[in-house]
Amino acid sequence: MRIVGLTGGIASGKSTVSNLFKAHDFPVVDADLVARDVLKKGKTGWKKVVSAFGDDILQPDGEVDRPKLGQIIFSNPEKRKLLNRVLAPYIWFGIFWEVLKLWTEGFKIIVVDVPLLFEAKMDKWTKPIVLVWVDSETQLQRLMLRDSTSEDDAHNKINAQMSLDLKKTKADLVIDNTGSLKDLREQFRSILVIVTKPLTWTEFGFSRRGVALFLLSIVVGVLMYFQRSLYASSL
Repeated sequence: MRIVGLTGGIASGKSTVSNLFKAHDFPVVDADLVARDVLKKGKTGWKKVVSAFGDDILQPDGEVDRPKLGQIIFSNPEKRKLLNRVLAPYIWFGIFWEVLKLWTEGFKIIVVDVPLLFEAKMDKWTKPIVLVWVDSETQLQRLMLRDSTSEDDAHNKINAQMSLDLKKTKADLVIDNTGSLKDLREQFRSILVIVTKPLTWTEFGFSRRGVALFLLSIVVGVLMYFQRSLYASSL
């Protein structure tokens, strides 16, 4: 099984690339969706966050007010670290569970869409790592336009993540999204050629078929052993 790590930064265009993977029938595990599920009212992650941040972050219906929580963590690095520390185990498990379900369905290539892939140390479990990169000025302008936000607020959100230039040094494959959508699609096609190359023996060994063959070989070996044992005892 090949687990492709897809990452980027806020307003870099990662979601567009994620949708391109989906359009080409690749299963995508979206860490943001997992995080939303973890924060649903009544769940353990919700309880931990409410305990850490107080009832002020809740909407009248009891759900977490995500924009309000976002304002808190983007303006306060310590609060951001606290939130990451509280939620990380639940998000990790949620992603693992989604990958496991896809594995049982027989998918050989799974894309894991994680904005904080490097920050969460999840890069150790994904190969190759695809980064959607833009230069800092383009990122800033796109974020201000997308969220109708001030330059200061946009800077706070961008600075809350590892810089794209640093991520670029850690990634295996880089999509430069400073150009047009047509440029992005052309680069994506090149990425697909690499991502869909035949599985290595190690990757095949972790696929459902590989595990099935491994277990079958064990069963056959055991049966042959008992067959030889029975034959020897009859002599």
